[in-house]
Amino acid sequence: MNTASDRIGSVVLSRVDLPLDTPISDAKVLTGRQKPLTSVSMLFAEIRTEEGWEGVGYTYSKRAGGPGQYAHAREVAPELIGEDPNDIQRIWTKLVWAGASVGRSGLATQAIAAIDIALWDLKAKRARLPLAKLLGAHRDAVACYNTSGGFLSTPLEQVVDNTRAAREAGIGGIKIKVGHPDRRADLARVAAVREELGDFPLMVDANQQWDRGTATRMGRVLEEFDLVWIEEPLDAYDAVGHAALARELATPIATGEMLTSAFEHRELLRHESVDFLQPDAARVGGITPFLAVMAAGRDAGVRLAPHFAMEIHLHLAAAYELDPWVEHFDWLQPLFDERPEIADGRMVVPGRPGLGITISEQARAWTVQQARTDADGTTALAE
Repeated sequence: MNTASDRIGSVVLSRVDLPLDTPISDAKVLTGRQKPLTSVSMLFAEIRTEEGWEGVGYTYSKRAGGPGQYAHAREVAPELIGEDPNDIQRIWTKLVWAGASVGRSGLATQAIAAIDIALWDLKAKRARLPLAKLLGAHRDAVACYNTSGGFLSTPLEQVVDNTRAAREAGIGGIKIKVGHPDRRADLARVAAVREELGDFPLMVDANQQWDRGTATRMGRVLEEFDLVWIEEPLDAYDAVGHAALARELATPIATGEMLTSAFEHRELLRHESVDFLQPDAARVGGITPFLAVMAAGRDAGVRLAPHFAMEIHLHLAAAYELDPWVEHFDWLQPLFDERPEIADGRMVVPGRPGLGITISEQARAWTVQQARTDADGTTALAE
């Protein structure tokens, strides 16, 4: 196959409704800002070239936004037909400008993320390399921590049991949620998990629920628990407040998951607001802008701990120079045929080309909308 002259022949977009076994709540629910999360809306992009190469990517939304992402991706998908799939940066820019009137961050670029990630998967497959190797890996496995067992909606005894099970399964760190309206409940949960773990990496995540004074007071109290980091202690866009907190506390500060552009992450770095930067490829617009975040983070000397989407972020973290973490979530596993390999506290980069994922039949069964775009136009396959 002559991949140098290959062109994109078709794009299939699928919106999949992924149900969660148990509704989950973090501090945003307990403080009345959101309702419990019962499902995740996934947007898959499957790109096929005229020579028969295929790439798959995805983005997601929680609570709201899924239909909007699908609609925007479907609207700009015709711009891909006939393009050289090697030209990923140029294609990303073209798609952004196709929807420029709705902005270069947020829902519009999150829709583009599924396409961009599929193009990177395709490029790595053509090179017959895992994506991490295509980007230039610094390691073959990345330290991983588990989040899904420590939500505030989970009773404390169950959190402790989940912590024990995750550690026995080879996980390298545990993160639990804090930000409860009753700060004594937070401290009791952290103390119980620390007692269970002993000398083992532990993180906490406040999900933006503290003001500056509360974050400072809680941060000082939490220092006795020797945490790897305190995550999102303040509003995601309070770069100045996070910077002041980072100077005040001995515990490292982590944030960034809610930001929706590379520019917003650079603002955190400009203010020296973080010790661990937490971008999400789906939220910032794909792997292309994520690589810009990585470069800025490396130059600033901060560590990386990408949010969610471990199937994608494992490869990106493996290509980051400073020793990173990757977040282990079991929520998305029914969507793929493959499962991550975890050993000695680290998630192993798969040897399969590209991202190394295959969409499962279960994901196909959960599809609620689908459309195919090819040279003849867009055809809705399921609505």
